[in-house]
Amino acid sequence: MVWLLVTALLAYGSSTGVAVAQARPAAASGSLPGSVTSPARTPGPVTPAYANIRVSEGQVGEVGPGGTLTYPGVTSCLTVTVRLKDGGMVGAHASLFQVPGEYRSDRILAAVKQRTGAREVRAVEVRGAVGAWDPSYFTKAIESYPEGAQVPVPTEPDPDGLARAVADGLGVPRGKVTVEDLPDGDQTVG
Repeated sequence: MVWLLVTALLAYGSSTGVAVAQARPAAASGSLPGSVTSPARTPGPVTPAYANIRVSEGQVGEVGPGGTLTYPGVTSCLTVTVRLKDGGMVGAHASLFQVPGEYRSDRILAAVKQRTGAREVRAVEVRGAVGAWDPSYFTKAIESYPEGAQVPVPTEPDPDGLARAVADGLGVPRGKVTVEDLPDGDQTVG
């Protein structure tokens, strides 16, 4: 039912020249090696200005200038909001454990970087359950460890490590990344 609604919205947007969509993972499966594959469309705003989209766990979304991103149910997750120079935003809802069919934590930054493309980044805001995340989860997801292997578990919050991992993953200067411990609830960024 939801897929039919999304398909109908996409068809409507295509016929009116307005693209209304939320990104789907290009390579979300935990068994696929390598980087995220290129999307069929050119990076750029996919929703009109003043739009509000929901970015659920494991998803990446984008709004144009004046739009808002809503990240529902942020409890053990981190959100990554890239503020573009033109006023638009690209956002990711990184989950500790992969939601089936969505991006793993070690692939989500590549998807954000791909979506951002060559556009200038003004700032990057990381918010959520900072204490639940080891910075290495952005380079090796919990699901990628073989059974019985030692998975790194944070013993204390590491906001500086998270900021470095996100800056490295997005290819932006560390000084553009801020980290805020803000778990337990919906986040709306405008």
